[in-house]
This record gives sequence, structure tokens and C-alpha cells, in this order.
Amino acid sequence: WLRRCTHYLFIVVVAVNSTLLTINAGDYIFYTDWAWTSYTVFSISQTLMLVVGTTYYLTFTGVPGTATYYALIMTVYTWVAKGAWFALGYPYDFIVTPVWLPSAMLLDLAYWATKKNKHSLILFGGVLVGMSLPLFNMVNLITVADPLETAFKYPRPTLPPYMTPIEPQVGKFYNSPVALGAGAGAVLSVTFAALGCKLNTWTYRWMAA
Repeated sequence: WLRRCTHYLFIVVVAVNSTLLTINAGDYIFYTDWAWTSYTVFSISQTLMLVVGTTYYLTFTGVPGTATYYALIMTVYTWVAKGAWFALGYPYDFIVTPVWLPSAMLLDLAYWATKKNKHSLILFGGVLVGMSLPLFNMVNLITVADPLETAFKYPRPTLPPYMTPIEPQVGKFYNSPVALGAGAGAVLSVTFAALGCKLNTWTYRWMAA
């Protein structure tokens, strides 16, 4: 029972941290002069948090579909947490759409299609999540009101003067933040998928000691 509780504790910790990261990831809309740079960085960070948590949970249960369930947990956590933004006067369209679910479904599909092969899960699943999430994140961005208009209409109360939104001038990563995020995410996600699988081994060894 102690080993199982430890597993669930890890799952909760990663899911909560994923939620906090997601809330921070939304802030790039207000830093409009660095919007695309921040978009790329946060897309990659969300990808890595998603893939390590879903892979850990998926290999723990061994049941295809668990990754999607984990992504749903992240989504609900984020909706609940960002609901507090209403009190600050932010618009409803600032609440994130469930961008992790399609990527998690691809991870489940890779695990199921390869007959629960962990190495295939790490390689194929990691690449699929890394390449897809920046794309879905852009779809999420399109559903939000104009970033510059939102930044001026709903200024953050704690935003320091030197970070006051200005017209975008610098910070663009080449011409396609989606392509850059997908390329970097596809490479890094494989490493983090392997880490997610390894966490199970480490946990079992630690609990057996």
C-alpha cells in the first residue's frame, strides 16, 4: 500500500505542477513584446510536463487511455485554478482550452498500437506529443481575444511599470514559433518520456529498499 500511495503522490505532484506551469504559460499574452518567444518557450515546457506525467501514469497502470485521463486531470485542475481570475476581472476567453487532450490521446495510441512496448512509447509517443502540442497551443491562442487589446484592457495589477505592454517589436523566434516549438519539443519529449518510464523503476526500487 505504501508503494501505491507513493505512486499516487507523485502523480498528484506532477499534475499540480503542470497546472501551475499552465497558468504561468498564459501570461505571455500580456508580455506582447516577447509574445512569440514566450509562446515557444512555454509550449516546450508544457510539452515536457505533460509527457513526463502521462508517461509515468501510463506505464504505472499499463492501461492505454490513462494518459488521456491524466491530461483531463490537468485540464480540470487548470480550469478550477484559473476560475479565480474572474475575481480579477479577466475575460472568460482567457481560460485555457483543453490543449493537452489530443496530444495525450496520441501518446495512448502509440502505446496501444505498439502493444505496450515502452521503447516505442518513448520514441513514437514522445515525438508525437512534442510535435503536436505547440500546434494545439496555437489553436488555443487563436480562440483568445487579441493579445494586445487584452493586455491594455485588462492590465495585471501586479505588473511592474517596465513590463507595461507595448507594441510587438522584438523577441520573435524566426518566422514560425509553432515549428520551432514542435522541433525542439519532439527532441526533448523523447528524453522526458524516458524519464517518466524510469520514475516507475526508481520508485519501485526505493520502496523495496
